[in-house]
Formats: sequence, structure tokens, C-alpha cells
Amino acid sequence: MSVIHTHPVRPVRPAVLSDEAALGELDRATWSTLHAVTPRPQPPYAPFFDDHHKPEDFLVAEAEDPAGGIRIAGYIRVVAPTPLACNTHVRQIQGLAVADWARGRGIARALLRAAFAVARSDGANRMTLRVLGHNAPARALYESEGFVVEGVLPGEFFLGGRYVDDVMMGRSLAP
Repeated sequence: MSVIHTHPVRPVRPAVLSDEAALGELDRATWSTLHAVTPRPQPPYAPFFDDHHKPEDFLVAEAEDPAGGIRIAGYIRVVAPTPLACNTHVRQIQGLAVADWARGRGIARALLRAAFAVARSDGANRMTLRVLGHNAPARALYESEGFVVEGVLPGEFFLGGRYVDDVMMGRSLAP
């Protein structure tokens, strides 16, 4: 992956192994039933990177934090949805997180746009994702970036004492 220039304080860039601690911390800090279907992480924490979550699957955005330092403000994970040759034209977002201190600064949008550019450069022409039905802020962001609802699994998850829909969204990556 090449560096993609967007609008957070610094260019969106590919993750590297040394980002692991910061990404793990960000992932734990942003955990919520608004978007997570897995239980809240508890110590001892599993590694952020593993055989199924490799640094090359992630793009990160850095920004100035409230103390004036530059640190990772968000990440997006984009992978091929299957190992099938007939599906290599598709990339799937399987994670997007932005630190609370960095919200409202266009970081999620920059990460999405960088992911589109990287996917296009890798030969993909379609992007998909799954989002929980009650996650209105994420759904609005995705719709504003061209995603449309392509399917809904009603009541697919039981979270926080209620049934929640699993919403499939997709968009073309054609320029």
C-alpha cells in the first residue's frame, strides 16, 4: 500500500507492526454495543495483530491529540471478503474506529476515502461492509460516501438487551 494523502493532520498511511499497542488501546477505548458484536475486551488482552488481522489489512490516521502530540486517531481494516478468485474484485471494510478525542474532524471520512483509493489501486471495483442497524451515525457516514443498503438480516444480534439488525451495504469503486 502506498501513502494516501487526505485531510487529517497527517496523511492516512498503512499500519506497521509498531502500531500494535496504540491500535489495541484505541480498539478497547472505542468498544461499544453501538458497533461491536463481541464482548467487551478484558485483560489479558489478545494481540491486536494476529494471523487473521495483519498490519497490511489496516490503514491508520494520525492527528494532533488534546495534549498537542501526534498519535493514531483512527483506523480502518479492509480485506478481501473471501479467498475465492471469483471475488477478488471486492474489498470489505471489517472495522473502522476513531478515538473520541478525534471525532468530528473528518478522520473516518478520510480513512474511507483512502481505503477506496487503495482498493482501486489493488484492482477492486466494489466495496462492501456490515453495520448494525441501530448505528445511525455510521450508517449516515457510509450513505454520504455512496454506500447503499443491499440487504438486512433482521434481529441478527442480541445486544444490550435487544435484537439488532445486521445491515449489509455496498458501493461501486468506479471513479
